[in-house]
Amino acid sequence: MSGYAVVIPTIGRRCLRDCLNALAAAPGPPPEQVVVVDDRPRRDGPLNTAAGPLPVRVLASGGRGPAAARNAGWRATSAPWVAFLDDDVRVTTDWRLRLTADLAEQPGRVAGVQGRIVVPGPAGRRPTDWERGTMGLAAASWITADMAYRREALAETGGFDERFPRAYREDADLALRLLADGWELARGQRRTVHPIRPASPWASLRSQAGNADDALMRVLHGRDWHQRADASRGRQFSHAAITAAVIAAAGLAAAGRPRAALAAAGAALAGVTQFAAARVAPGPRTAREVATMAATSLLIPELACWHWLRGRIGAVGARPWPDVRAVLFDRDGTLIRDVPWNGDPARVEPLPGAAAALRAAQRHGLATGVITNQSGVARGLLRRADVDAVNARMTELLGPFGTVQVCPHGPDDGCGCRKPAPGLVQAAAADLGVAPHECVVIGDIGSDVAAARAAGTRAVLVPTAQTWAAELTGARVAASLPHAMAMITGAVPFTPVWPDDWTARGVR
Repeated sequence: MSGYAVVIPTIGRRCLRDCLNALAAAPGPPPEQVVVVDDRPRRDGPLNTAAGPLPVRVLASGGRGPAAARNAGWRATSAPWVAFLDDDVRVTTDWRLRLTADLAEQPGRVAGVQGRIVVPGPAGRRPTDWERGTMGLAAASWITADMAYRREALAETGGFDERFPRAYREDADLALRLLADGWELARGQRRTVHPIRPASPWASLRSQAGNADDALMRVLHGRDWHQRADASRGRQFSHAAITAAVIAAAGLAAAGRPRAALAAAGAALAGVTQFAAARVAPGPRTAREVATMAATSLLIPELACWHWLRGRIGAVGARPWPDVRAVLFDRDGTLIRDVPWNGDPARVEPLPGAAAALRAAQRHGLATGVITNQSGVARGLLRRADVDAVNARMTELLGPFGTVQVCPHGPDDGCGCRKPAPGLVQAAAADLGVAPHECVVIGDIGSDVAAARAAGTRAVLVPTAQTWAAELTGARVAASLPHAMAMITGAVPFTPVWPDDWTARGVR
């Protein structure tokens, strides 16, 4: 059985209680953790998170949007899988049983498993434009209304891109990055109900802000991102034509060309009429719905174009998420030759490529640090002063480093710093003034990768004879330290390798 945590971002809607109650009532293996992330800009009182015996933890993300809220949530978990739910969904009674089955059967290459979304339509009438939009979620791919991801895959890809401020396209962006990295995504059998919540008649106008996210998607993923994300292109081209006709009509009128202006205005009106008719036809066709469609159809094309242009300008020069600010190196076997229990500075020997890698980090303005397990201290084979002397010699030969973090404990001491625990990564990041997810760890064995993933950050492995294939599913692999730095700085692809690939390379 695969352990899992549940993360639910919320803006304090009353439906959160229904979501938690449904999760608590479902039989089957319970989540190891339930993290509710309060994304209200202002926390006006506590949330109602009573969920029976479930262990609910509440975090605050400061109103930075659902992508940032989900990242805060999964980084606070430790289970192998993280199931994301929206606060307005209700899992079905067999959800926990089916989720466990969905996750247990997945091979190591599968990064995420999507649930099946059920959206009940209105009874006895055709759905409105807003209702049809919500009902479309039932056929959407990779939406986080119910999506479970391997925690290690989230760490390796950097999680959700926080430049997407709305609950729109941030899920497709993550899916495309995972697929590009060689992971696979699957569909499970569990079901989750997504009710249609009431909305203002002007909701369709506010939703046009999503065009800015579409523009960012195009910059990040190319022209064909819609096809690869299984997403509709919408009416971008017809909206652009209507907007161009409106601008032309205004310009021609100002230039004293009334007949040409009328022709352009007529073309714009014809486009709006066709657009409004397409929205009215499948709906209930009540007087209110027809009036709403007519009024909003006049404004949507121009708003859509404005937001798309705004997003396109804002996305100029956008770098892949997340932006790397620091590199944390393992010491023995990565920067210097691995001499067991070495306390003699005279025996410190930099490995080939170490100096070049550190120079590359400096050229790109990256902070550097060292994280190293030194259990010889706990075993009585070294003094802490010996470790410090070796570190000083390493720094003299290769440094300077922004921080050097040492774990002196033994494997059975139960500390939180010894790799594969995340403590050294977290302490080094704090010392460098960066977030853990803004770091990349470079090491030579599986515990280096595991420590990075536990801290919610990525890793690059430079394998040695001590590297085991079974530990390293989805790890990035470099042939040398300079090659690892080329991955980190974007000069070569930053992609993972899989166990069968490792076997072909002769790694154990």
